[in-house]
Amino acid sequence: MTPHIISITSPPPSSLDLMNTLVTLQSFTCKTIQNCYNKQTDQFRASQTPNTMCFYSFSLSLLLLLLSLPSIPCVCTNAHPPNNKTLQPNSMNSSELETLFKIMDTISSDHTWRLSYPDPCQTGGLSWPGIECKPGYDNLLHVTRLDFGTPPNPNCKPAATFPSQIFDLPYLQSVFFFHCFTHTKTTLSVSSNSVINSSLQQLSLRSNPALIGPIPPQISSLESLHILTLSQNRLSGTIPVEVFGLTSLVRLDLSYNFLTGTLPYQVGSLKNLVGLDLSYNVLTGTIPTTIGQLGMLQKLDLSSNSLIGTIPDTIENLKSLVFIALSNNKFRGKFPKGIGNLQSLQCFIMDDNPMFVSLPEELGNLQKLQELRLSNSGYSGTIPSNFSQLKNLSTLSLQNNRLTGEIPVGFGSLLYIYHLNLSRNLLGGVVPFNSSFLKRLGANLDLSDNPGLCLSPSEAHSVGVGVGVCGNNQTGSLIHPLEKSQAPPCGFSRSHLLFGALGFLALQQMLVSI
Repeated sequence: MTPHIISITSPPPSSLDLMNTLVTLQSFTCKTIQNCYNKQTDQFRASQTPNTMCFYSFSLSLLLLLLSLPSIPCVCTNAHPPNNKTLQPNSMNSSELETLFKIMDTISSDHTWRLSYPDPCQTGGLSWPGIECKPGYDNLLHVTRLDFGTPPNPNCKPAATFPSQIFDLPYLQSVFFFHCFTHTKTTLSVSSNSVINSSLQQLSLRSNPALIGPIPPQISSLESLHILTLSQNRLSGTIPVEVFGLTSLVRLDLSYNFLTGTLPYQVGSLKNLVGLDLSYNVLTGTIPTTIGQLGMLQKLDLSSNSLIGTIPDTIENLKSLVFIALSNNKFRGKFPKGIGNLQSLQCFIMDDNPMFVSLPEELGNLQKLQELRLSNSGYSGTIPSNFSQLKNLSTLSLQNNRLTGEIPVGFGSLLYIYHLNLSRNLLGGVVPFNSSFLKRLGANLDLSDNPGLCLSPSEAHSVGVGVGVCGNNQTGSLIHPLEKSQAPPCGFSRSHLLFGALGFLALQQMLVSI
């Protein structure tokens, strides 16, 4: 932890008696500050007890008096009273330094690392790239962050393996290994004995094709974790229920792996969770009803698994939900009646599921909705007219269903729509869009393969919409089928959460900066 040195700057030598008095006051100040010092976060915080008000409560007159005196250093620590010398952060603990060397031998391609950087926390006054050190309450420098694989930080060597020694660094708070384990197969090894006093708050292992095997149950020993990202690796096996004992988690990302089994009902224990991403795995079973207990959840991505059943009614309890993706599963049946109560929802992505029901009108109540994707899911009936009330809608993808009837007239009044795909349905009637709307969307409008649709003769000059002119028996030359139109990524990932709510951005910034 950072030792805080308080200097008192002051008067002529003739004020010796006053100096002695202020030395006593200074000693009291240091003890008070010491009581307010929080070892875990390296920050000063006000104590809950009334007798520790920290130096913030000192009167302005006393502060000015102190500032007028000669400099007298005092170091506040958690263990011992200050001596009469100004202490500056020194080197590293020898045991911690040796542990760091072992980690670097495992991952670094620099074979001269130990000789070139005998004191990695003080190389030219700065930590070596990829390593962040901070002074602690014991007046030693400690490793608080390891970051490898993302420029400008160093890459890992081709034969790098996961260094389990990272859990032996008692002050380590953040770990990032990106594209580090690429050639030599390695596993995520966590020894519960070595992480008893772990201060690790963020563990991010991404894009490591040689990181294989299961997620160890011992990961539950990392009780301080706020962010656990194990995305784009080759992890397999089931998700251990112990993961859901990490109740401080704010973000859990296990996407793009080969995880199997069900989503445990214990997921409801993660009350602080803001982002949950389990997409692109091989998960089976249903969504547990306990998902509705995640009242702070803003992002839920379960897409590209083999999940079955219906969306649980409890999902309507997720009032903070901004993004939900359930595409490419085996969900079927009706939507929850309370789906329209998710008033914070901006992106609803549920393509490629065998739903075979009508489109729920409740979706038209989601006034903040920007992107709605329900393609290739067997929906029948008409398009609810209240979909045209989604004034913030930018993307609507309903292609490859069994929709009938006419296109709602109000669609032409959607000011922010830039991608509309209604192709490969059974829609009919006159296309209700004027020339300016058709021109604005251009190739992002696809109405092809709806045999009953036609353009008004006044819009016959419009091209690229995939339909002919009404009443024209020779429409071949006027039909301009589009190439398959793919919607761009959901705006959620560009603007709101990643992680878009201001509270979570602030938390991430705090975690990155510690």
